[in-house]
Amino acid sequence: MSALTPRWAHLRAVLFDLDGTLIDSAEDLARAANAMREARDLPPLPLAQYRPHGGSGARGMLGQAFATAPGQAGYEELAHEFLDLYEGLMYDGTRPFAGVEAELTGLQSAGLAWGIVTNKAERFALPLTRALRLDAPAVVGGDTTAHRKPHPAPLLEAARRLGVAPEACLYVGDDERDVIAGRAAGMATAVAAWGYLGAQADHRQWGADAELAAPGDLLKLLGLA
Repeated sequence: MSALTPRWAHLRAVLFDLDGTLIDSAEDLARAANAMREARDLPPLPLAQYRPHGGSGARGMLGQAFATAPGQAGYEELAHEFLDLYEGLMYDGTRPFAGVEAELTGLQSAGLAWGIVTNKAERFALPLTRALRLDAPAVVGGDTTAHRKPHPAPLLEAARRLGVAPEACLYVGDDERDVIAGRAAGMATAVAAWGYLGAQADHRQWGADAELAAPGDLLKLLGLA
């Protein structure tokens, strides 16, 4: 293993959120929501309106498209429609963020394991990561365990699959729930500040151990670049 900085000498694995951290999927999510609006003779909304909510999946997109939320009448039917539409176009414009491939190669070259922990259901996360060649040894989706983030269970499951103690992991994500989940799992956390972050969110208040402005900053943080 390449030498890490003293602060990170204990590190053996890096876990990542998916949407807004490793991949830019906002365009395809927005297209699915706009297709639903157009089917109801409503004008499409701009990508810029959807983008901050990309990390919230159906909940975020439907909140913008139809001002609805889980628990409200008709939401579940809209969510099923949205997910079926999204499944058919989720490969169209989604790509890894610039620098992600080099970031992952650098981690592997340094002897660090890596994995993905996302609230995206396995139905979408597993084929999408395969299609984008994000061949993580561990991919934990939103329905892999009995709980979703911000519960720590998915992160702990990823660490178990990698055979790494939670305290030897760093979790990188673009939402406050990622920081909450990482801390609850006993992991160090870093904010992917290039991600969706959430509307009007102040990620500096989340209490993460580090802030990364771009994917390449991770290797710099760890002393690998």
